[in-house]
Amino acid sequence: MLVQAQKESLKVNDLTILEVSANTLEKVGQDVIEGLTKTPKSLPAKYFYDQRGSEIFEAICQLPEYYPTRTEALILCQYAEEIAQITGTCELIELGSGSSTKTRLLLDAYQAQKKFCKYVPIDVSETILKESAIQLQKDYPALYIQELVGTYEQALAQFTPTIWPARMIFFLGSSLGNFNPSQCDYLLNQITGVLEPGDYFLLGIDLQKPQDILEAAYNDSQGVTAAFNLNMLSHLNWRFGANFDTHFFTHEAIYNQEKSQIEMYLTCQSSQIVHLENLDLTVTFKTGESMLTEISRKFDLELMEKDLELKGLKTIKIFTDPQNWFGLILCRKSS
Repeated sequence: MLVQAQKESLKVNDLTILEVSANTLEKVGQDVIEGLTKTPKSLPAKYFYDQRGSEIFEAICQLPEYYPTRTEALILCQYAEEIAQITGTCELIELGSGSSTKTRLLLDAYQAQKKFCKYVPIDVSETILKESAIQLQKDYPALYIQELVGTYEQALAQFTPTIWPARMIFFLGSSLGNFNPSQCDYLLNQITGVLEPGDYFLLGIDLQKPQDILEAAYNDSQGVTAAFNLNMLSHLNWRFGANFDTHFFTHEAIYNQEKSQIEMYLTCQSSQIVHLENLDLTVTFKTGESMLTEISRKFDLELMEKDLELKGLKTIKIFTDPQNWFGLILCRKSS
């Protein structure tokens, strides 16, 4: 049965709503309405990732100041074979897969050990997801790929018990840090609900470090992160018929020591009125008003290990780099 599954062609389970009614669109943008009508204003980080936003983020990952991607990749280079050896043949589910660049390090390890598996990449960006899945199918012909386009909540709700020997959900890039504590708790509960006893969870987290290193990573000298932040407004313009003038907003990223998190803002430089036609929403911005677009929490390994154990996810092994800047935690769901 597994051999047959490995030989199947690329399949796409598309959660994206391509044609939506006005009522559905209003429901889709409800989080935008809530964020822009509260004080202070905020927007969900998922709106970074239209096609252009995904492309800019790939560029961010190559910046000299942005250490998380290369540090996590170095850890995977060193330990991917051990991870594959521990889990064995399994169904791999990746949250926020993007271009699946680092994922190849894991896929190479499974392939080298002849532990053929199924790969399910999940991302909100349909274009980059399909492009990467097609390329992966060419490079790993024995790999069965089923992509899911949608939010983590949408995608995780689709899973039923796997026919494979085991399942591993993995969440790299410290993307968990984009969730506040209550959102993080909800997501971990949902992940745990998809796993059966004996299944695995691999989590990448950015660790606490000096403020100057953290702030430089989100305020790069080339302005790529600023372009990424501002692109969120362009995304809202085409998606919801908005008229944000991006020239009147500037990027800012600061480290909140009390909460151990980077906070990214868009600050309005001149008062303006923004109308989001498809959401029937009008919003006033004052000069100097800041809107929160992302948090990136920095974690403590011991505390995270305890939090995961409370969810029934027992740590098998922790992998980190020599500087202890980044950590990978491999867990197994207990019975």
